[in-house]
Amino acid sequence: MSSGHVKDGRPRRQRLLREERHRQLLDVAWRIAREDGTEALTLGRLAEQAAVTKPVVYDHFPTRPALFAALYQEFDEHQNMVIDAALAVSEPTLEGRARVIASSYVDCVLEQGREIPGVVAALVGTPELATMKREHEAAFLEKCRTALAPFARGLTTARLCGMLGAAAGLSAAAASGEITTKDASEELYQVILAVVARSAG
Repeated sequence: MSSGHVKDGRPRRQRLLREERHRQLLDVAWRIAREDGTEALTLGRLAEQAAVTKPVVYDHFPTRPALFAALYQEFDEHQNMVIDAALAVSEPTLEGRARVIASSYVDCVLEQGREIPGVVAALVGTPELATMKREHEAAFLEKCRTALAPFARGLTTARLCGMLGAAAGLSAAAASGEITTKDASEELYQVILAVVARSAG
């Protein structure tokens, strides 16, 4: 019979399944980025904080960029899930779609906290990750184009990029406390309406 303890009474270290370990490492990585900033997020620090050996961390994330790619991928998937769910139940009007896009984008960034701008900055510094970031952004812009297409026949990529720039800037300002979440969402909502108005002709 196993009591889950060794003979000296100390808890026996549990061996996690690979998926469970991966989840644990990502959770710890997010915590380090949130509490100490992304500059402090190294593979060695992750191993220390997760109470595992470095080879365990390297088995999941061979390089530091690979870790940041995994963090960004997780954030992007969550953001897409939130926006898709909100769009599915939104009013089929320009105002309804614009409100959903604005509030969902800002809320997702705020939910993750100040670590997201740091993760994004780390991605830009690596060519492969910068390419990945552009691909994810292109997919998000296409989602916005589809949602807003009934109200804007001439919605160009340039205008969508301008909208994305506003979304990123306003969300970062809200995450740092420079502006409120409500103000960030409202301003982004107005930006989306303005972009569509310019593209409605």
